[in-house]
Amino acid sequence: MQQKFEMIIRKYKPSDCKKLAELFYYTVHTVNAKDYTEEQLNAWADGKVNLNAWNESFLEHYSVVAEKDNEIVGFGDIDKTGYLDRLYVHSKYQNQGIATAICDELEWAFSVSRITTHASITAKPFFLGRRYQVVKEQQVIRRGVSLTNFVMEKSTGNG
Repeated sequence: MQQKFEMIIRKYKPSDCKKLAELFYYTVHTVNAKDYTEEQLNAWADGKVNLNAWNESFLEHYSVVAEKDNEIVGFGDIDKTGYLDRLYVHSKYQNQGIATAICDELEWAFSVSRITTHASITAKPFFLGRRYQVVKEQQVIRRGVSLTNFVMEKSTGNG
């Protein structure tokens, strides 16, 4: 008989940073591989995250981590202006409601009138399902390589 483990969403702590960087790299190179070339994936996530800068940004933002069976399976963060910066869920844990739970937590973190994110091609359907609207498609340059993403926003009725 298979045991079902509860997922918990908790606040980020600095000791999580290295694991989040690893999860970010792995997720980009597996989940996003269906929508981006290898060159684009390597430009987006080269495995050399500046951990000090990431930690600082996680501490400045409202940042949460999802755990299942004491394993970090996802994370996300939002700043006080309502910019949802990062939202990543490990490839083994896709379609289990983890991104939804993280997003629910982040969207209620601050009393803002709208939440904005820059969604990948892969993440766009998820955000559309949460009533975000595409503001514009854009090309961003990472390490000299062009990547398509979408500026998306959602009105919250707050603020």
